[in-house]
Amino acid sequence: MKRILVFLLFLCALPAQAAVKVLATVPEWAALAREVGGERIEAASATGAMQDPHRIEARPSLIARARAADLLVATGAELEIGWLPILLRESGNERIQPGRDGHLEAAALLRLRDVPETVDRAMGDVHAAGDPHFHLDPRNILPVAEALAERLTRIDPAGTESYRANLARFRARWQDAIARWEAEGASLKGAPFLQMHRSFGYLAHWLGLENRGELEPKPGVEPSGGHLGRVVANQRNAPAAAILRAAYQDDSAGRWVSGRMEIPLVTLPYPVGGTPEAGDLFGLFDDTLARLKAGIKDRKAVGD
Repeated sequence: MKRILVFLLFLCALPAQAAVKVLATVPEWAALAREVGGERIEAASATGAMQDPHRIEARPSLIARARAADLLVATGAELEIGWLPILLRESGNERIQPGRDGHLEAAALLRLRDVPETVDRAMGDVHAAGDPHFHLDPRNILPVAEALAERLTRIDPAGTESYRANLARFRARWQDAIARWEAEGASLKGAPFLQMHRSFGYLAHWLGLENRGELEPKPGVEPSGGHLGRVVANQRNAPAAAILRAAYQDDSAGRWVSGRMEIPLVTLPYPVGGTPEAGDLFGLFDDTLARLKAGIKDRKAVGD
């Protein structure tokens, strides 16, 4: 009898097992899943902070993780078009296939910007469904959080109250944070910038920044020296205030242009984990605002 009691006490002392295994395609959705799912889920990201989410390999370790997942959270809008279909096929996991409760595509919940009227190969890696980097406008996060909570309750009905409570807490904190970020970013309105890739359209729209173009001649195409020279020449009369790059992007082209134009190259923490300060969604925007404000200091350059 004593042995049985000791064994039962041992079992009670063990940590509770996660009810739902969530596989996100990018770190942002893994971070959001942790906010909404709390201790009832185990969340992982298929891509790391220093990986281009457009281009990864469906390695055996990732396929094994997809095979065990109960819920897949993807960006959609063709961001993962080069690898996610392979991952879904090779996993053999019916739970996470499109159309199932275990498959959530964030882009389907939102109205995307920059949808091209026509698409052909000569245009580079253009996303026919629109710009998929929509999470960089924090106002787009809440609809995904709400859909995520709803999917988790379908998959794990026993956790319904927990998911609803977590969502309510996150919503309140997130709305307060958006108000704070918008106040902090008010001084950036109108600031002109260049960017390596078309990554920051939603961020610019939210904060009122002015996009002066990309260093890439076409999306996904590495710029030549001649092209970068033309970028510099075109900026001479009305130079941008900064060049923006995501943490995972190569900085050589940005450093070259930065040196010749004498404007800062600002590395932003996209995605979550892109800088030590951006360990979660709140840190992502805290550090983004801090880096933008530190990098764009010359108000004459932004027309003030």
